[in-house]
Amino acid sequence: MMVHFIQFAQGLDVTPLPHVAANSGELQKVLSIVFTVTGSIALLIITLAGFRYITSQGNPQSISQAKNAIIYAAVGLAVSIGAFAIVNFVIGGI
Repeated sequence: MMVHFIQFAQGLDVTPLPHVAANSGELQKVLSIVFTVTGSIALLIITLAGFRYITSQGNPQSISQAKNAIIYAAVGLAVSIGAFAIVNFVIGGI
């Protein structure tokens, strides 16, 4: 079965397929933009949730929603920073 698949794959003509010529610098630029945007969004959500927490006027449901938003945004920010560090380490930009 595997031999048939390999023979089939070797006989395919892939010349009409586009070839991407991206290098690590371009990839690092794009991913830096993506991680910057996600980090900025997380900080915006933390700010808005903090404002919501302050203006909740003791309503337990509003306080709970604001705390959850802050926690989830902080986790998202940590993941974004971690992903940025991993990508820079793997590409060799550090």
